[in-house]
Amino acid sequence: MRYDEALDEDGKEFINFAVEGVSLMQTLIDDVLAYSKVDIRDIKFDLTESENALEKAIANLRGRIAETNAIITHDPLPTVMANSTQLIQLFLNLISNAIKFRSEATPEIHIQAQRLEDEWLFSVEDNGIGIDPRFSDRIFIIFQRLHTRDEYPGTGMGLAICKKIMECHRGKIWVESEIGQGATFYFTIPVGGTERDRKRGSTR
Repeated sequence: MRYDEALDEDGKEFINFAVEGVSLMQTLIDDVLAYSKVDIRDIKFDLTESENALEKAIANLRGRIAETNAIITHDPLPTVMANSTQLIQLFLNLISNAIKFRSEATPEIHIQAQRLEDEWLFSVEDNGIGIDPRFSDRIFIIFQRLHTRDEYPGTGMGLAICKKIMECHRGKIWVESEIGQGATFYFTIPVGGTERDRKRGSTR
């Protein structure tokens, strides 16, 4: 006899809650580990093809992209001085966020970059549910959420990880959005420089 056949509805519901709790705890542990690994002292910066980093992030999300029929496009992207693993994580978190907070329309996400005087300005634009501008800073704080887990699952760490990655790269990250009008996340990566210069700069 299978165990689920021996359980009443209350028993099955309890088991489901337990399984969901274990899954959430594992996700939380994974996110905490990812957050703790973002440390300037252990990071190596190299010339990194950001387009290649984006493609690897998209490959990691192919299941979610297929489920939601998300359309992801991008302009030609530059080679930057960065940590490739963290750049992949950054793109992965931002795209995953855009897919999660989608509207009823098919998710559309566009990534582009433009050269400013001494930095590259990247943008990740989506057509999702948008964000109240009052909370544009709060969403980058660890464990901060604007929605319940019943509405949108997650640990509230994805954007905090993105912010920490940008701090390690001596860049910035922010969002511009209105409720119901999608969101555009911007981040900057300084042009040029060496690993030594960046480490020195982080201690000033």
